[in-house]
Amino acid sequence: MRDTLTSLRYRYWPDHLLGEILSKRWTETAIPVILLLIVGFALSRSIDHFLSPASLADTARQAGEIGFIGLGMALVVIVGGIDLSVGSIFALTDFCALYLLDVLNWPVPAVVVATLACGALLGAVNGILIGYLRLRAFITTLITLIIYRSAFDLLIQRYSNSIAAAFPDIPSWNFIGGGDVFGIPSVALVYIAIAIFGHIFMTRLRPGWHITAIGGSRRSAYNSGIPVRRTIALCYVASGALTSIAALFFAARLGTVGGDIGVGLEVIVLTATVLGGITLGGGKGSVAKSLVGVLIVLLITNGLTTLNARGGINRMALAGILLVAAMVDIRWQKNRTRIISKVYVAPTYHALPPPATEIGQGGPFEQNDKLRDVELIGLGRIEAPEDVILDRNNNLYAGSRHGDIMRFFAPDYQRMEVFAHIGGQPLGMAFDRQDNLYVCIGGMGLYRITPDGTVEKATDETNRSMHSVNDDSRLRLADDLDITDDGLIFFSEATVRYEMDEWPIDGLEARGNGRIICYDTKTGATHTALRGLKFPNGICVASDGQSILFAETFGCSIKRLWFAGPKKGQVEVVMDNLPGYPDNINLASDGNYWLALVGMRSPSLDLAWKMPGFRRRMAKRVPVDEWLFPNINTGCVVKFNEQGKILESFWDLRGENHPMITSMREHRGYLYLGGIMNNRIGRYKLDNADPNFVQYDKRWGKAS
Repeated sequence: MRDTLTSLRYRYWPDHLLGEILSKRWTETAIPVILLLIVGFALSRSIDHFLSPASLADTARQAGEIGFIGLGMALVVIVGGIDLSVGSIFALTDFCALYLLDVLNWPVPAVVVATLACGALLGAVNGILIGYLRLRAFITTLITLIIYRSAFDLLIQRYSNSIAAAFPDIPSWNFIGGGDVFGIPSVALVYIAIAIFGHIFMTRLRPGWHITAIGGSRRSAYNSGIPVRRTIALCYVASGALTSIAALFFAARLGTVGGDIGVGLEVIVLTATVLGGITLGGGKGSVAKSLVGVLIVLLITNGLTTLNARGGINRMALAGILLVAAMVDIRWQKNRTRIISKVYVAPTYHALPPPATEIGQGGPFEQNDKLRDVELIGLGRIEAPEDVILDRNNNLYAGSRHGDIMRFFAPDYQRMEVFAHIGGQPLGMAFDRQDNLYVCIGGMGLYRITPDGTVEKATDETNRSMHSVNDDSRLRLADDLDITDDGLIFFSEATVRYEMDEWPIDGLEARGNGRIICYDTKTGATHTALRGLKFPNGICVASDGQSILFAETFGCSIKRLWFAGPKKGQVEVVMDNLPGYPDNINLASDGNYWLALVGMRSPSLDLAWKMPGFRRRMAKRVPVDEWLFPNINTGCVVKFNEQGKILESFWDLRGENHPMITSMREHRGYLYLGGIMNNRIGRYKLDNADPNFVQYDKRWGKAS
C-alpha cells in the first residue's frame, strides 16, 4: 500500500515541472505579463470604458513615447549602469525640437535630425564620464540630471513665450504628433519597428551579446577582448538618442515646454524597467520585458488618474511599487539558483522486480574469469573509449574524452593517430555504406567523419514535444547508434534534461527523460521515434531489418522498436529484470547479439529506487562520488538471441585487467572491448567465431 501511494504521488504530482519552469528564461517575462493581465482586468472592472478603442489608442501613444525612454533605460541597466538624467534629457530635447521649429523655423527633417543629435550628445556626456572615465553611474547621472534640468529652466525662461505663441500647421509635423495608419498611432508604429530591431540586436548580433556580457561580468568581458568602455559609452549615447525620439513625438503632440516636463520621468521609467523583469544587477533583460513594464506602469498611472487620484498619490504609488519590485528583484537574483536546485532534481518512484537470473546460481550468467587475461591496446594512451569499432582494413577506432577519435593501425595496434578532432565526448559509432563514420557526441549531437577525416555535423536537434515545458529540440546527450539498410540512423538520447557531465543526476531521477531519435541520411530530416525512456543506451538494427533493439539502462531491460513492416511503431520487451544495467548492443557473427552490462544491481540500490525522497536528499547532501551507484568495477559481456535468452557471459571478477565495459565489437574472431572509465581497449580471442566476420560487410554484402 505504501509503495502504491508513493508511486501515485510521484506520478501525478509533477514537482519537477516547477523546477523546469523556474529554470527557463522566459518565465522572467511571463511573470510580468501575468501581472499586466491582472492589472488590466482589475482596472477594466473598476473603470467604465477603460479599455475602449479610444482609450487604448491614447495609451498606445503614451506607451510609445515612454517606451522609447524605457528602451534606453533597459539598455544602460543591462550593461550594468543606470541613467537618472532621462527626464532632464527628455525636457531639453523637447525644447530643442520646439525651439528649432517655432523660433528658428527649421524644416521638419532638419528638426528631427538636430533633436536626435542633441539627445545623443547629452547621452554621450554620461557615456564619456561613466564609460571612459569610469565614474559611478548613479552619482554621475544624478549630477547631469541637475545640470540638464537647470539648463532647461534657464532656456524656457527666455524662449517659452516665443514657443507658446507659435502655431505651426505643418502636415508632416502633425502626422508625427497625432497621425495614425489604419488606426495605429504613428508613434506606436515607429516604436514597434525600433523594438523589433532592438530584439534582433540584443539576441542575434554580436554587439548585443557584448552588452549582456559586460553587464554580467565587466572584468570577464574585458579579459575576453570586448571593448568594455566604448560599449558602455555607446549605450548611454543610445539612451539619449532614444529619449530624444520620445521627446520629438511629445513635442509634436502637445507643443509645450512647461516647467514640469520630464519631472519624475526617471522614476516612471525605472519602475517600468524593474517591473518588466530587467534586473538592476545588469546582464539580463530584453525588449519584451521593457515593453511589458511600460504598459504596467501606464495602466496603473492612467487608472489612478481616471479615479481622480492626486499627483502625489501617483508618485507615492510608483515609488512604493519600485521599492517592492527592487526588493523582489534583488532577493530573487540572490536566491534563484538555490530555489531552483531544491525543486529541479526530482527523483520518481522506480520499482525494479528482482532479477530474472540470480548470479551465482549456475546457468549462462554464472561468473567466470574469461576476461582476466584479455589483451590490452593503448594502455595509458587513451582515456574514456566508450565505444570501439573497426573498419574493413581492420583498423581500430575509439573515442577519447579529450574530444578526439583515435585510430589504431592493424595488425598489432601499437601505432595510433588522431583520426579526427571533434571537441566533445565521442560515444557510440557506426560506419555507413560509403565508409563514413557516424559518431554520437555528448552535448553536440550526431556527427559524420568522412574517410579522409573531415568532420561534418549531421544533426543537433529534433522536433520539439509540444506538451513539454522543457525545450527538448536540442540534443543534449546523443549516446549510441546504428544504421539501417535504407540509410536511417537510429540513435539514443539518454536524457533531455541534463548535459553530458550531469548524466548521473538523470540516473538518480529514473524519470524517463530519454528518447530514440531517427535521422534520415537521404533527406537530412530528424524526428523523435520514441519518448519517455529511462536512460536509453545501446542501439542495434535487428537481423529482420525492420526493428531495432535498444537498451534501457536504468530499466534493466532490452526492448525492440519496430520502424517498418506490419508492426511499425510497436514496442516489445526482449529481456527484462536483468541483473545488471545494459549498455551497448552489437551483432555477433552467429546471428545473435552482444550486450555490455555497465554495472551490476545491488539490493541497496534496488531499495533506493523505491525511495524518491531518500534519493533527493542524497543528491543535495552527499557528494556525487559517494552516491549509491551500480557496481561498475566488474566488467561483463553477455551474448543473447532474438528471443532474449542469455547464451554465455564473460567476466573479469577482480576488475583489474578490464574493470568496466560499456561496449564490445566482434571483428574477425576477436571481441574488442571499450569502457568509458578505462584507459585501455581490450581484445579477447573468441572460440568458434567466424574469422571473416566484419559487422557492416556482412550486413551490406561487401567482400570480406
